[in-house]
Amino acid sequence: MGTPCSIALILLPGFSLYTLGAVRSVFALANEVEGEPLYRLRQYSAEGESASTQCGLTLAAEPLEQLHAEQGGLLLLIADERSDERLGVASSHRLAQLLQRFGQDSGWTVGASGTGAQLLAQHGLLDGYRAAIDWQIQAEAAKRYPDNVFTTGLFEIDRNRISAGAGAAVTDMLLHWLGKRHGSIFAAEVAVALGLERMRGGDERQPVPASSQPAVGSARLKDALELMAANLAEPLPAEDIAQLVGVSRRQLERLFRQHLDTLPSRYYLELRLKHARRQLKQTTLSILQVGLVCGFTSGSHFSTTYRNYFGYTPREERARHTMPLVETDNAGEDIE
Repeated sequence: MGTPCSIALILLPGFSLYTLGAVRSVFALANEVEGEPLYRLRQYSAEGESASTQCGLTLAAEPLEQLHAEQGGLLLLIADERSDERLGVASSHRLAQLLQRFGQDSGWTVGASGTGAQLLAQHGLLDGYRAAIDWQIQAEAAKRYPDNVFTTGLFEIDRNRISAGAGAAVTDMLLHWLGKRHGSIFAAEVAVALGLERMRGGDERQPVPASSQPAVGSARLKDALELMAANLAEPLPAEDIAQLVGVSRRQLERLFRQHLDTLPSRYYLELRLKHARRQLKQTTLSILQVGLVCGFTSGSHFSTTYRNYFGYTPREERARHTMPLVETDNAGEDIE
Protein backbone atom coordinates (compact mmCIF):
# COMPACT_ATOMS: atom_id res chain seq x y z
CA MET A 1 0.00 0.00 0.00
CA GLY A 2 1.42 3.38 -1.04
CA THR A 3 1.49 6.61 0.94
CA PRO A 4 -1.88 8.38 0.82
CA CYS A 5 -2.02 11.55 -1.25
CA SER A 6 -2.24 14.69 0.88
CA ILE A 7 -5.37 16.85 0.56
CA ALA A 8 -4.97 20.19 2.34
CA LEU A 9 -8.24 22.07 2.77
CA ILE A 10 -7.88 25.79 3.48
CA LEU A 11 -11.05 27.04 5.17
CA LEU A 12 -11.58 30.73 4.54
CA PRO A 13 -13.91 33.01 6.54
CA GLY A 14 -17.57 32.44 5.71
CA PHE A 15 -17.03 29.07 4.04
CA SER A 16 -20.02 26.80 3.51
CA LEU A 17 -20.47 23.65 5.59
CA TYR A 18 -22.16 22.13 2.55
CA THR A 19 -19.06 22.64 0.43
CA LEU A 20 -16.75 21.25 3.11
CA GLY A 21 -19.02 18.23 3.58
CA ALA A 22 -19.15 17.60 -0.16
CA VAL A 23 -15.36 17.67 -0.47
CA ARG A 24 -14.80 15.37 2.48
CA SER A 25 -17.49 12.97 1.23
CA VAL A 26 -15.87 12.64 -2.21
CA PHE A 27 -12.50 11.62 -0.77
CA ALA A 28 -13.96 9.43 1.98
CA LEU A 29 -15.89 7.46 -0.64
CA ALA A 30 -12.86 7.32 -2.92
CA ASN A 31 -10.99 5.59 -0.10
CA GLU A 32 -13.95 3.28 0.48
CA VAL A 33 -14.27 2.34 -3.20
CA GLU A 34 -10.56 1.56 -3.39
CA GLY A 35 -10.62 -0.35 -0.11
CA GLU A 36 -7.55 1.45 1.19
CA PRO A 37 -6.64 5.05 2.11
CA LEU A 38 -5.80 6.75 -1.17
CA TYR A 39 -6.21 10.22 0.33
CA ARG A 40 -5.46 11.83 3.67
CA LEU A 41 -7.35 15.04 4.46
CA ARG A 42 -6.38 17.78 6.87
CA GLN A 43 -8.10 21.12 7.25
CA TYR A 44 -6.40 24.41 7.97
CA SER A 45 -7.65 27.86 8.79
CA ALA A 46 -6.46 31.23 7.59
CA GLU A 47 -7.81 32.65 10.86
CA GLY A 48 -5.65 30.66 13.28
CA GLU A 49 -6.80 27.51 15.06
CA SER A 50 -10.47 27.78 14.08
CA ALA A 51 -12.53 28.67 11.04
CA SER A 52 -15.83 30.56 10.91
CA THR A 53 -18.59 29.18 8.71
CA GLN A 54 -21.20 30.96 6.62
CA CYS A 55 -23.87 30.14 9.20
CA GLY A 56 -21.88 31.49 12.17
CA LEU A 57 -20.47 28.26 13.60
CA THR A 58 -16.81 27.77 14.42
CA LEU A 59 -14.85 24.65 13.49
CA ALA A 60 -11.49 23.54 14.79
CA ALA A 61 -8.69 23.62 12.24
CA GLU A 62 -4.92 23.71 12.15
CA PRO A 63 -3.17 27.05 11.60
CA LEU A 64 -1.56 27.65 8.21
CA GLU A 65 1.92 27.51 9.74
CA GLN A 66 1.51 23.78 10.25
CA LEU A 67 0.97 23.12 6.55
CA HIS A 68 4.21 22.05 4.90
CA ALA A 69 4.87 20.83 1.37
CA GLU A 70 5.45 17.10 1.57
CA GLN A 71 5.45 14.76 -1.41
CA GLY A 72 2.78 16.59 -3.32
CA GLY A 73 -0.98 16.55 -3.34
CA LEU A 74 -3.92 18.91 -3.62
CA LEU A 75 -4.26 22.28 -1.91
CA LEU A 76 -7.89 23.44 -2.08
CA LEU A 77 -9.27 26.80 -0.97
CA ILE A 78 -12.86 26.52 0.28
CA ALA A 79 -14.46 29.94 0.04
CA ASP A 80 -18.09 30.94 -0.37
CA GLU A 81 -17.95 34.63 0.46
CA ARG A 82 -15.62 37.53 -0.31
CA SER A 83 -12.81 36.15 1.86
CA ASP A 84 -10.31 38.66 0.49
CA GLU A 85 -12.20 41.36 2.39
CA ARG A 86 -12.78 39.34 5.58
CA LEU A 87 -9.18 38.28 6.19
CA GLY A 88 -7.03 40.46 8.41
CA VAL A 89 -3.70 41.83 7.23
CA ALA A 90 -1.64 39.19 9.03
CA SER A 91 -3.84 36.33 7.82
CA SER A 92 -3.75 37.62 4.25
CA HIS A 93 0.04 37.79 4.38
CA ARG A 94 0.34 34.22 5.68
CA LEU A 95 -2.04 32.94 3.02
CA ALA A 96 -0.18 34.79 0.26
CA GLN A 97 3.12 33.24 1.33
CA LEU A 98 1.60 29.77 1.45
CA LEU A 99 -0.01 30.09 -1.99
CA GLN A 100 3.20 31.32 -3.54
CA ARG A 101 5.13 28.41 -2.05
CA PHE A 102 2.69 25.71 -3.12
CA GLY A 103 1.99 27.33 -6.47
CA GLN A 104 5.66 27.01 -7.41
CA ASP A 105 5.84 23.35 -6.31
CA SER A 106 5.20 21.17 -9.37
CA GLY A 107 4.16 18.29 -7.15
CA TRP A 108 1.08 20.11 -5.93
CA THR A 109 -2.20 20.90 -7.62
CA VAL A 110 -3.72 24.14 -6.34
CA GLY A 111 -7.46 24.68 -6.53
CA ALA A 112 -10.40 26.66 -5.23
CA SER A 113 -14.15 26.45 -4.92
CA GLY A 114 -16.80 29.17 -4.93
CA THR A 115 -15.17 32.59 -4.70
CA GLY A 116 -11.70 31.20 -3.98
CA ALA A 117 -10.38 31.56 -7.52
CA GLN A 118 -10.29 35.31 -7.01
CA LEU A 119 -7.66 34.82 -4.28
CA LEU A 120 -5.62 32.60 -6.58
CA ALA A 121 -5.77 35.30 -9.26
CA GLN A 122 -4.85 37.98 -6.73
CA HIS A 123 -1.59 36.17 -5.97
CA GLY A 124 -0.74 35.33 -9.57
CA LEU A 125 -1.52 31.61 -9.45
CA LEU A 126 -3.96 31.77 -12.38
CA ASP A 127 -1.75 33.56 -14.88
CA GLY A 128 -2.13 31.60 -18.10
CA TYR A 129 -4.86 29.34 -16.69
CA ARG A 130 -8.60 29.04 -17.15
CA ALA A 131 -10.67 29.18 -13.97
CA ALA A 132 -14.26 28.84 -12.82
CA ILE A 133 -15.65 31.08 -10.11
CA ASP A 134 -18.97 31.72 -8.37
CA TRP A 135 -21.22 33.27 -11.03
CA GLN A 136 -22.15 36.11 -8.67
CA ILE A 137 -18.64 37.60 -8.80
CA GLN A 138 -17.55 36.34 -12.22
CA ALA A 139 -17.98 39.71 -13.93
CA GLU A 140 -16.21 41.55 -11.11
CA ALA A 141 -13.29 39.10 -11.12
CA ALA A 142 -12.93 39.36 -14.90
CA LYS A 143 -12.74 43.14 -14.63
CA ARG A 144 -10.30 43.12 -11.71
CA TYR A 145 -7.99 40.52 -13.27
CA PRO A 146 -8.21 41.07 -17.04
CA ASP A 147 -5.21 38.81 -17.76
CA ASN A 148 -7.01 35.78 -16.30
CA VAL A 149 -9.77 33.81 -18.02
CA PHE A 150 -12.80 33.29 -15.77
CA THR A 151 -15.39 31.03 -17.35
CA THR A 152 -19.11 30.60 -16.64
CA GLY A 153 -18.86 26.80 -16.47
CA LEU A 154 -19.30 24.57 -13.43
CA PHE A 155 -15.58 23.93 -13.09
CA GLU A 156 -12.21 24.06 -14.84
CA ILE A 157 -9.33 21.58 -14.68
CA ASP A 158 -6.34 23.20 -16.36
CA ARG A 159 -3.10 21.29 -15.77
CA ASN A 160 -2.23 21.74 -12.06
CA ARG A 161 -4.97 24.28 -11.35
CA ILE A 162 -8.56 23.29 -10.62
CA SER A 163 -11.49 25.52 -9.74
CA ALA A 164 -15.23 25.25 -9.28
CA GLY A 165 -18.20 27.56 -9.01
CA ALA A 166 -20.55 27.61 -6.05
CA GLY A 167 -22.33 24.73 -4.35
CA ALA A 168 -22.35 21.25 -5.86
CA ALA A 169 -19.94 22.18 -8.67
CA VAL A 170 -17.03 21.23 -6.40
CA THR A 171 -18.30 17.64 -6.34
CA ASP A 172 -18.30 17.42 -10.15
CA MET A 173 -14.83 18.96 -10.30
CA LEU A 174 -13.33 16.49 -7.83
CA LEU A 175 -14.97 13.52 -9.53
CA HIS A 176 -13.38 14.51 -12.85
CA TRP A 177 -10.05 15.12 -11.07
CA LEU A 178 -10.26 11.61 -9.62
CA GLY A 179 -11.09 10.30 -13.09
CA LYS A 180 -7.87 11.79 -14.46
CA ARG A 181 -5.88 10.10 -11.69
CA HIS A 182 -7.61 6.72 -11.45
CA GLY A 183 -9.70 6.36 -14.58
CA SER A 184 -13.29 7.12 -15.52
CA ILE A 185 -14.66 3.84 -14.13
CA PHE A 186 -13.28 4.64 -10.67
CA ALA A 187 -14.77 8.15 -10.79
CA ALA A 188 -18.14 6.72 -11.87
CA GLU A 189 -18.09 4.31 -8.92
CA VAL A 190 -17.49 7.18 -6.52
CA ALA A 191 -20.32 9.14 -8.17
CA VAL A 192 -22.68 6.19 -7.69
CA ALA A 193 -21.61 5.93 -4.05
CA LEU A 194 -22.54 9.60 -3.68
CA GLY A 195 -25.99 8.85 -5.09
CA LEU A 196 -25.44 10.83 -8.29
CA GLU A 197 -27.13 9.84 -11.53
CA ARG A 198 -24.40 11.42 -13.64
CA MET A 199 -21.24 13.48 -13.55
CA ARG A 200 -21.78 16.95 -14.94
CA GLY A 201 -19.20 18.34 -17.36
CA GLY A 202 -17.17 21.45 -16.70
CA ASP A 203 -18.61 23.17 -19.76
CA GLU A 204 -22.13 23.10 -18.30
CA ARG A 205 -23.15 26.54 -17.11
CA GLN A 206 -23.55 27.33 -13.44
CA PRO A 207 -27.24 27.51 -12.56
CA VAL A 208 -28.60 30.95 -11.75
CA PRO A 209 -31.28 31.39 -9.04
CA ALA A 210 -34.74 30.04 -9.78
CA SER A 211 -36.04 33.61 -9.83
CA SER A 212 -33.90 34.15 -12.92
CA GLN A 213 -35.42 31.33 -14.91
CA PRO A 214 -38.15 32.04 -17.45
CA ALA A 215 -41.57 30.58 -16.78
CA VAL A 216 -41.78 29.42 -20.41
CA GLY A 217 -38.86 28.20 -22.50
CA SER A 218 -37.17 30.76 -24.73
CA ALA A 219 -33.54 30.44 -25.76
CA ARG A 220 -33.09 34.18 -26.36
CA LEU A 221 -34.75 35.08 -23.08
CA LYS A 222 -32.53 32.59 -21.24
CA ASP A 223 -29.45 34.17 -22.84
CA ALA A 224 -30.65 37.62 -21.79
CA LEU A 225 -31.17 36.45 -18.20
CA GLU A 226 -27.69 34.97 -18.07
CA LEU A 227 -26.17 38.18 -19.41
CA MET A 228 -27.95 40.15 -16.70
CA ALA A 229 -26.87 37.75 -13.95
CA ALA A 230 -23.24 37.93 -15.11
CA ASN A 231 -23.19 41.75 -15.29
CA LEU A 232 -24.56 43.05 -12.00
CA ALA A 233 -21.73 45.43 -11.13
CA GLU A 234 -21.90 47.19 -14.49
CA PRO A 235 -25.45 46.76 -15.83
CA LEU A 236 -25.70 46.46 -19.58
CA PRO A 237 -28.03 48.83 -21.48
CA ALA A 238 -31.13 47.13 -22.86
CA GLU A 239 -29.95 47.86 -26.39
CA ASP A 240 -26.69 45.98 -25.78
CA ILE A 241 -28.50 42.98 -24.31
CA ALA A 242 -30.89 42.84 -27.24
CA GLN A 243 -28.02 43.03 -29.73
CA LEU A 244 -26.02 40.32 -27.95
CA VAL A 245 -28.94 37.86 -27.96
CA GLY A 246 -29.88 38.68 -31.56
CA VAL A 247 -33.16 40.56 -31.22
CA SER A 248 -34.35 44.16 -31.34
CA ARG A 249 -35.04 46.05 -28.12
CA ARG A 250 -38.77 45.91 -28.84
CA GLN A 251 -38.59 42.12 -29.34
CA LEU A 252 -36.67 41.78 -26.07
CA GLU A 253 -39.35 43.73 -24.22
CA ARG A 254 -42.01 41.54 -25.81
CA LEU A 255 -40.22 38.38 -24.58
CA PHE A 256 -40.04 39.71 -21.04
CA ARG A 257 -43.71 40.73 -21.03
CA GLN A 258 -44.79 37.40 -22.51
CA HIS A 259 -42.80 35.11 -20.21
CA LEU A 260 -42.12 37.15 -17.07
CA ASP A 261 -44.84 39.82 -17.13
CA THR A 262 -42.33 42.61 -16.64
CA LEU A 263 -39.92 44.84 -18.56
CA PRO A 264 -36.20 44.09 -18.93
CA SER A 265 -35.23 47.20 -16.96
CA ARG A 266 -37.51 46.29 -14.08
CA TYR A 267 -36.35 42.70 -14.01
CA TYR A 268 -32.67 43.75 -14.11
CA LEU A 269 -33.18 46.17 -11.22
CA GLU A 270 -34.90 43.48 -9.12
CA LEU A 271 -32.07 41.06 -9.85
CA ARG A 272 -29.48 43.59 -8.66
CA LEU A 273 -31.46 44.44 -5.54
CA LYS A 274 -31.91 40.79 -4.58
CA HIS A 275 -28.18 40.25 -5.08
CA ALA A 276 -27.54 43.28 -2.86
CA ARG A 277 -29.78 41.78 -0.21
CA ARG A 278 -27.70 38.57 -0.18
CA GLN A 279 -24.51 40.60 0.06
CA LEU A 280 -25.83 42.58 3.03
CA LYS A 281 -26.82 39.38 4.82
CA GLN A 282 -23.81 37.24 3.98
CA THR A 283 -20.76 39.50 3.69
CA THR A 284 -18.98 42.21 5.65
CA LEU A 285 -18.80 44.60 2.72
CA SER A 286 -19.77 48.15 3.63
CA ILE A 287 -23.17 49.33 2.44
CA LEU A 288 -21.49 51.59 -0.12
CA GLN A 289 -19.40 48.67 -1.42
CA VAL A 290 -22.49 46.50 -1.74
CA GLY A 291 -24.18 49.23 -3.74
CA LEU A 292 -21.20 49.56 -6.06
CA VAL A 293 -20.86 45.81 -6.75
CA CYS A 294 -24.57 45.76 -7.57
CA GLY A 295 -24.34 48.55 -10.12
CA PHE A 296 -25.40 51.64 -8.12
CA THR A 297 -23.28 54.72 -8.63
CA SER A 298 -23.81 56.29 -5.20
CA GLY A 299 -24.76 55.30 -1.68
CA SER A 300 -27.79 57.58 -1.64
CA HIS A 301 -29.15 56.19 -4.91
CA PHE A 302 -28.67 52.63 -3.62
CA SER A 303 -30.33 53.36 -0.29
CA THR A 304 -33.33 55.11 -1.84
CA THR A 305 -33.89 52.42 -4.48
CA TYR A 306 -33.50 49.65 -1.91
CA ARG A 307 -36.02 51.26 0.46
CA ASN A 308 -38.52 51.82 -2.33
CA TYR A 309 -38.37 48.12 -3.28
CA PHE A 310 -38.06 46.32 0.08
CA GLY A 311 -39.60 48.88 2.42
CA TYR A 312 -36.50 49.48 4.53
CA THR A 313 -32.98 50.78 3.98
CA PRO A 314 -29.84 48.68 3.46
CA ARG A 315 -28.67 49.67 6.94
CA GLU A 316 -31.94 48.43 8.44
CA GLU A 317 -31.64 45.23 6.39
CA ARG A 318 -28.22 44.48 7.83
CA ALA A 319 -29.38 45.23 11.37
CA ARG A 320 -32.37 42.89 10.99
CA HIS A 321 -30.12 39.95 10.12
CA THR A 322 -27.34 40.53 12.63
CA MET A 323 -27.60 37.64 15.08
CA PRO A 324 -25.35 36.53 17.94
CA LEU A 325 -23.11 33.61 17.02
CA VAL A 326 -23.88 30.27 18.62
CA GLU A 327 -20.99 27.85 18.92
CA THR A 328 -21.45 24.10 19.00
CA ASP A 329 -19.42 21.69 21.10
CA ASN A 330 -18.37 18.19 20.08
CA ALA A 331 -21.61 16.69 21.31
CA GLY A 332 -23.63 18.99 19.08
CA GLU A 333 -25.27 20.87 21.97
CA ASP A 334 -25.72 24.62 21.80
CA ILE A 335 -23.44 26.71 23.99
CA GLU A 336 -24.70 30.15 24.84
